[in-house]
Amino acid sequence: MLFEPIPLVPDFSHELAGRHSGQWPVAGTDEAGRGPLAGPVVAAAVILDPDCIPDGLNDSKKLSAGERDTLYEAILGCALAVSIASSGPGRIDTTDIRKASLDAMRRAVASLCIVPKLVLVDGRDVPPGMSCFGRALVKGDARSVSIAAASIIAKVTRDRMMARAGLVYPAYGFATHAGYPTPAHRRAVDAHGPCTLHRMSFRPFRLSAPDIAGD
Repeated sequence: MLFEPIPLVPDFSHELAGRHSGQWPVAGTDEAGRGPLAGPVVAAAVILDPDCIPDGLNDSKKLSAGERDTLYEAILGCALAVSIASSGPGRIDTTDIRKASLDAMRRAVASLCIVPKLVLVDGRDVPPGMSCFGRALVKGDARSVSIAAASIIAKVTRDRMMARAGLVYPAYGFATHAGYPTPAHRRAVDAHGPCTLHRMSFRPFRLSAPDIAGD
């Protein structure tokens, strides 16, 4: 078999494999917000209680907003530990989105109130500088319920942050598109220029040096 099969829904098998090898507890970590033109990238780390795993955990992108909100509350209510960290536009522009995302995941893991022995990381890279062993899982939010839980926490947290940002910068519609490059968002930038939440290292901003609204 050339490729490891991906289950139809995430399961707890990777966590149990860690437990059986003496790597327990196991945390999952994921991020939300790599693609937007504005706002932070938000990472979450979650250690699930194996005796209280919420039903319906899945890749946050496969869930409706209502399903994510319900699962967000369920995860916070029964997980053994949950932590959130973010990297803002300044850090993203100073480094790059990949490094900023990995650093946010590292800080989320480091902030857990329970120290994990193994961290399952969504994607191809393990964040550098973690104090425990990490294992990268491509499409991990579709394979591990711990990563799926982290993806939901990160997504809901970021969406709520961007909704609040919309109150500060109402001209951009952040509550609607969360900073993603939708036609409405691009039209708002064309009309008003970028604000302090925009990632100036991203296209189209890095092609020019416009004035920043709000500075």
